Parts: sequence; structure tokens; C-alpha cells
Amino acid sequence: MKKIVGSFLLVLGIADASNIALNQPLAGVVVQDKGELILDGDSIQYRVWDSKNLLGKVRIVQHIAGRKSVKAKNQPLMDSIVAQHFDENKYQTTNIINVDDALMGTGLFVRGETKKAKRKHPKSQVVMDNEGAVQKAWDLKKQESLVVVLDKAGKVRFVHEGKLNNGQIQEVLDLAKKLQQE
Repeated sequence: MKKIVGSFLLVLGIADASNIALNQPLAGVVVQDKGELILDGDSIQYRVWDSKNLLGKVRIVQHIAGRKSVKAKNQPLMDSIVAQHFDENKYQTTNIINVDDALMGTGLFVRGETKKAKRKHPKSQVVMDNEGAVQKAWDLKKQESLVVVLDKAGKVRFVHEGKLNNGQIQEVLDLAKKLQQE
């Protein structure tokens, strides 16, 4: 029995490896190498991104290792968000792509896909993190996906590392709707 309890506690510790806590703001982090993608006509510019600017709107933040398999884990959530047509005055999606956690030799491909995503969803905030600054600051697992829901004050109301199940996807969407009404 002790072995089972010990194993269970070990799994719990691994599952909650980040330093993100409910009802607290995210740890401050600045992405200087690339940063936020800004559409300028048909070209894309970059500007320094600071997590302190995640205030004022309800947000679903997704941090994604720069790997196709990781992006696919929570693609159903992203598709569901697009289908919701949330009010852009009250809501914004923030996608942070950790290019530092891409497979060897795929960085250029990841950067190209990130630019395509920004063009396809111009209202979303897209951040390209070449040095893994966010992953380090938030103590996230490598080769993984993180989903966080923030209220207008920038406090964490939902956090999950890994693939969301259908119930969790619905929970995220319902929470984002509710927070926009507050």
C-alpha cells in the first residue's frame, strides 16, 4: 500500500511541475528574442513581449513546444475557440510558441508555421520564444502544451499541462464565457 501511495504522490508532483497557481498572476517574463508577432501589411514585425501585458481582457493562453505533435494535442481547443467568436474587446487568445523546444533542424519550419498562424488569426496574440524564456520562467515541462485561462486582472483561473479531454475543453470555454460577463 505504501508503494502505491508513494507512486501516486510522485505522479501528482510530476503533473504539477509548473510554478503556476490558481488565483495568482503568472510569473513575470519578457521574451526579447523575436517576441510578439505584429502584422504590418503583408509583412511581420517583432516586438518584445512582456507577460505583464496580459491584463485587461479575458485570455486563454497556450504555451506550445515547437513540435507538430505537441500543437496537435490541444488543437481541438483552438478550433473550439475560433468557433465561439468571442468578443475581441473582452477576449484574446495568446499562443506562445517555444521554438527552443523544437526538434533539431525544424526551427525554420516552426517559425514559418507560426507566421502562417498569425496571418490566419490576426486578432490572436502570437509570441515566438526563441530562447525558451517562458518555459523556464513558468517552470514548464519540455515537449508539452500548457493551457491557462486568465481573468481580466491577469489572475489564473484554470491551468493544465498536457492534452485536455473533452470535459476540460468545455470547462475552459465555459469559464472564458463567464469571465467575459464579469
